[in-house]
Amino acid sequence: MIDINNLSVSFAGTPIFSNLSFKLTSGNRVGLIGKNGVGKSTLLRVIAGEQEFDGILAIDKNTKIGFLKQDIDFNYGKTILEETYLAFSEINTIESELSKIHKELEKRKDFESESYHDLLHKLDDLTQRFELIGGYNYKGDTERILQGLGFKRGDFNKKTDALSGGWRMRIELAKILLQNNEVLLLDEPTNHLDLESILWFESFLQAYRGIVLVVSHDKMFLDNITNRTIEISLGSIYDYKKPYSQYLVIRQELIEKQLQAQKNQEKQIKHTEQLIEKFRYKASKAAFAQSLIKKLEKVERIEVDVTDNSVMHVRFPISEQSGKLIFTLDEVSKRYKENLVIDRFSLLLERGTRIAFVGQNGMGKSTLAKILVNEIDFEGALKIGHNVKIGYFAQNQSDFLNGNNTLLEEMETVANDHNRIKIRNMLGSFLFGGDAVDKKVKVLSGGERNRLALCKMLMNPFNVLIMDEPTNHLDMASKSVLKKALKSFAGSLILVSHDRDFLQGLVEKVYEFREHKIKEYLGDIDYYLERRKFDNFREVEKVAPITEKKNSSRKISREEEKNKKKLKNRIGKLELNIEQFEEEIKGFDSLIAGKDASITQLDFFKAYQDKKDELEKMMHEWTNLQEQLME
Repeated sequence: MIDINNLSVSFAGTPIFSNLSFKLTSGNRVGLIGKNGVGKSTLLRVIAGEQEFDGILAIDKNTKIGFLKQDIDFNYGKTILEETYLAFSEINTIESELSKIHKELEKRKDFESESYHDLLHKLDDLTQRFELIGGYNYKGDTERILQGLGFKRGDFNKKTDALSGGWRMRIELAKILLQNNEVLLLDEPTNHLDLESILWFESFLQAYRGIVLVVSHDKMFLDNITNRTIEISLGSIYDYKKPYSQYLVIRQELIEKQLQAQKNQEKQIKHTEQLIEKFRYKASKAAFAQSLIKKLEKVERIEVDVTDNSVMHVRFPISEQSGKLIFTLDEVSKRYKENLVIDRFSLLLERGTRIAFVGQNGMGKSTLAKILVNEIDFEGALKIGHNVKIGYFAQNQSDFLNGNNTLLEEMETVANDHNRIKIRNMLGSFLFGGDAVDKKVKVLSGGERNRLALCKMLMNPFNVLIMDEPTNHLDMASKSVLKKALKSFAGSLILVSHDRDFLQGLVEKVYEFREHKIKEYLGDIDYYLERRKFDNFREVEKVAPITEKKNSSRKISREEEKNKKKLKNRIGKLELNIEQFEEEIKGFDSLIAGKDASITQLDFFKAYQDKKDELEKMMHEWTNLQEQLME
């Protein structure tokens, strides 16, 4: 059991939270929620013994606690299996001792000596202890947990040095799950898991009998694994034995009842005050007035729970309009050493595109996003359209922040003479007002760093926005605000996300990444799910890859290959002409906007209209050719 009483934490004299009190017992699976920066991660560190505090924290003696942090220190030079085996410190120690004893026994010949018999007794004791703590099962358990978290058996002996932060986090999570801890403290555990791994992890936690205290902004995950919700808001807590969605309903009903009771009480108080004022100066009613005054003094005023309704204000700055085509990919492939991620993928994206990349981790969603912004090398051809200005938010965007900078200094790294005066206002709109701008970046929570990275990206305008898992670490309110801002964004949008609630209403086309192939669905997320015939978005990634029959694909004839080449050449020439005409029409538009004297001539408007008509014809021809090429 964990017993917390009047717990308070302050940083540099500023209170994070004060006088928190609650108890946790076996079987409690608690969702710890609240806005970014309210102290959720701090509370986990307190319970883990890594943070100083005031108050009382009582934990049963010898309780084993596993703590998954957002930021981890990682060893290099080990394989995935070797790193995961570090979870078994006692088993590793006994295994080493047993190995030494066996080697010594092989050398000994004094079978009747007392020291030989002592060595046998020690061997027996260690063997029994080794079996008791799972020494004969730990390797199988390790492989089972690693596979559940998305690792393939063929990767087990690969070095961890080349792994991304997300995969390293999975190893750390595997180590914690293998240690038979009685308490699990989990800080944003799903941020680096794909949907298949999340589903496995949910099953694991549902069967877990100890205490789970999890910080997460994944509504579905919280609803599926928790049986209790604790919210930290404005330094206080609200504690209900319900999962997240049910808690929200109860919390709202409670506030509404409090408001109604407060309203009725204020009406009664006002009526009493009127009676006091009416009778207090009349001798015959003075005693009655005094009794009313005493009665009023004893009334316990009803208070309504205060909610923190502050939200960031996001508006994506749009630059000048791009050309008709924003991206053209032709036979694009990408390998990481021997691992083929994308195989000869071709794609044409037009202005106004709003699409989602979905699918399992490691199938190329983030890789394709990086290719589109020319961040990594690849095979094939990528053509970025005329006047395309890209805004890119990487999955690990907050990692590029300088922790030693203040928030102001970090924003100034992307400022210019035109936008420097806006820095403080922008920080304020992202809830970094007043003295907060002088904080060091390194003291921010994960969600606050994501907000700062987002704020920094918005310093300069763009017309194509690519976002890779933008909701990681963001609280529920911030996710809602971000979604609203994306809905009103007038440019082209590409989102990589596992969050169905977030994607609904934002995209009009879906690309599914599976087994190095990318399939297009011409509809929104709901249409995609309907076509895939799944009720739940997570089911998409549960299904095993469909293996195609050998020799099922028809060979392309030489004539078809020749026609395909002709189509591509014609399309390429058309695209050059389209860009040229768009530039010329842009020149006409500038003359009209500047009210140039030459525009009064009839020939000017005729030439202007001819250009627009010709451009329309070329666009029509380009569409027809593309359809022929697809066929």
